[in-house]
Amino acid sequence: MGTLNGKVAYITGAGRGIGRAVALKLAREGARVVVNDLDDEAGQSVVREITEIGSTAVPCSGSVCAPGFAERFIKTGLDTFGGLDIIINNAGYTWDNVIQKMSDEQYEAIMDVHLGAPFRILRAAAEPIRAFARQEAAEGRRVVRKVVNVSSVSGTGGAAGQANYCAAKMGVIGLTKSLCKEWGRYAVTVNCVAFGMIETRLTQPLKSEQATIEIEGRKIAVGVQPAVIEAMKHTIPLGRPGTPEEAAGSLYLFCTPESDYISGQTIVCGGGFGQVM
Repeated sequence: MGTLNGKVAYITGAGRGIGRAVALKLAREGARVVVNDLDDEAGQSVVREITEIGSTAVPCSGSVCAPGFAERFIKTGLDTFGGLDIIINNAGYTWDNVIQKMSDEQYEAIMDVHLGAPFRILRAAAEPIRAFARQEAAEGRRVVRKVVNVSSVSGTGGAAGQANYCAAKMGVIGLTKSLCKEWGRYAVTVNCVAFGMIETRLTQPLKSEQATIEIEGRKIAVGVQPAVIEAMKHTIPLGRPGTPEEAAGSLYLFCTPESDYISGQTIVCGGGFGQVM
């Protein structure tokens, strides 16, 4: 028996990195998973992995910023599994520049993927959550649902060259606190994890050839200067970046019954770096 048996979890950006790790973690604990990723092949691969470990998943590919995506995402899980218990807003990427060189497009794209998309997904989930809560109350049952949003130490503490990303990630914390107060009456906990340096393709060391990812027709440079990574190791009390699996563990904590009376909180998963005061 897993801790999440019978639960239905919706996870964005679940094809790689932290999203993939938490999708597999929740599936191993018995959850049925709606797997979103911009890259359909990556998402389908995670669905196959979940199936191979004996759990169940369904893909919902596409950009979280696309018109109508939020409604399609929630509908996919309701139509397939008939439930909505966990939402993890994880999808995102960085597109950095100093403010005088940052275009409106660059600013708005990052704001939309990190803050606009979670807002629309939670708005689309609101009526199903209200309906489930009313039905359960009429039956004398109490079911605790979970929302876990993803922020960053860039949001809690700022970072040069990331005005767009920092603003969005701080906004996610505000969204978390607001929904905590709105949805407590429906027995929904809403929490946030702010990540420090986690080993993903976005934080890979820069090499002689610049690595890029393609987002909606744009080629976005990714990676971190090796010197910056080395310097970070000296400022992280645990002395190293975190793994996707360790990051997934912090998200999982907020999905468990043990966290049923914790809401509106932001924790930092950063090996001791960037803790919220």
